Amino acid sequence: MLLTPPGVYRPQSDSEMLARAVAVSGRARGAVLDLGTGTGTVALAAARCGAGAVTAVDLSRRAVAAARLNGRLHRAPLTVHRGDLFGPVRGRRFALVTANPPYVPSRTDRPARYRRARSWDGGLDGRVVIDRICDGVADHLEPGGVLLMVHSAVSGVEASLERLAAAGLAARVADRTRIPLGPVMRARAALHEARDLVQPGAVDEQLVVIEALRAV
Repeated sequence: MLLTPPGVYRPQSDSEMLARAVAVSGRARGAVLDLGTGTGTVALAAARCGAGAVTAVDLSRRAVAAARLNGRLHRAPLTVHRGDLFGPVRGRRFALVTANPPYVPSRTDRPARYRRARSWDGGLDGRVVIDRICDGVADHLEPGGVLLMVHSAVSGVEASLERLAAAGLAARVADRTRIPLGPVMRARAALHEARDLVQPGAVDEQLVVIEALRAV
């Protein structure tokens, strides 16, 4: 059970899928970085898998407080920083980086005004934060280190694979699943249909976990 204060993203199918990927991968053995940690659910999953040290980062003050509290409640030694993606860990490298970034295409590339919306608004194509992670993660992976990132196929699976490959990483889709459209995706169905991001009348979406390996 995780405490989820108002304004903090409540773990859903994408969080659960990423936490499962962490366990299946067997990569949570050394230092782990969890980007956009929210309540800390994926960071806690890494800790349960035996990670040597888990660092979590989130831009939201409420999320940072929630993750720290959940770490204490679950007796997991999480180190939680408030900041923008890799900013708080500049110069550090990790065996595993996990990320559940905002990926729902929105009406603008400007940051959302409201805290909760920042958890899902991904810009016009859903890739504003995804692309930043793809471009920056290689500098924060140890040789042989891995990125595990979850997002909707609506945001462009091939775009993620190509961007990670351009950064020198070997990238693949590690997992796929279909889920019913959530409330935000349903509310934006007309917008996404107009941009040919989803089929008219779509009732579900595909989630993917991208795995990207830095060569030894």
